[in-house]
Amino acid sequence: MIARRSSSTARVSVSVSVMQLNNPSAPSTPIILDSLPDPPLLDGLCPRRTRSQIDLLLLAIEALDLTGSEAILIVARDLELKSVIPDRVTLWRLRSTNPMRRTNQRRSLSILEAKALVVILCNLARRLTVVVRQLLLTYHQLLEKEKSPTDDFYLAAYLERFRAHFRSRMNPRRAAVLAYSTDESLNQLAVDLLGQLLFCTGTSGMQRLWISLFDGEVA
Repeated sequence: MIARRSSSTARVSVSVSVMQLNNPSAPSTPIILDSLPDPPLLDGLCPRRTRSQIDLLLLAIEALDLTGSEAILIVARDLELKSVIPDRVTLWRLRSTNPMRRTNQRRSLSILEAKALVVILCNLARRLTVVVRQLLLTYHQLLEKEKSPTDDFYLAAYLERFRAHFRSRMNPRRAAVLAYSTDESLNQLAVDLLGQLLFCTGTSGMQRLWISLFDGEVA
């Protein structure tokens, strides 16, 4: 009797496996993520710097795009990445793996999750290319004239929103956050992030940004 049940269970398992193989809707890794190579990490988890950098780039995008996290979720849906980032809570959890955050998740960020976030942020950066390029041009023009970045309305608005986002979400007691305790240091960080966003909009920009996130982290 036991042998018959075991045989029956085996047949059911095989049948289910065949159905999953033949079912195109079965869960699988989104194809778009295959364009990013897997870094040679022993544990398959993202280092601290990688997690922080991804979150900061998304923070810069939120300071540029007033729809904030909603835009991120819309792009996740459009790029068929809802299997990785299905909702706002999941997005918050992934971004909270940034050790600089006030509420920091103890879990790490998997390579698959990091790829999804990078694909999304690069897609949003491309949509904002004109805005990013203009802000950077304005910043350098003001710098040459020895004027303050706040002398331009649009650049000042971006910097103000970025500072507000950073201070409301990052833990001021973290050593990495203390380095940005002044408006000037946060302004510089915000401008540096604009440069990285513009970098990822060029030819093979997404792949180059992805590789740069692991510089010095892999052998």
